[in-house]
Amino acid sequence: MAEQKITKNMGILEVVTLFPESVEVFQDFGMHCLGCMAAHFENIEQGCLAHGIDADEMVTAINERMKASDTE
Repeated sequence: MAEQKITKNMGILEVVTLFPESVEVFQDFGMHCLGCMAAHFENIEQGCLAHGIDADEMVTAINERMKASDTE
């Protein structure tokens, strides 16, 4: 499933829906508001900007988590 690479232009809820294990990464980075209204229309980059999080770093971590889940 990790063949699809996550990008910072993807919607937050899109990523969470496609890859539920990404929730852990969002939370590790301090983005605990996945149920808020903004998560319904913001992409990862916009959400990270609002929270002072490096979007590239988060996307890398999500992709690494997806890759690791494929090998488990």
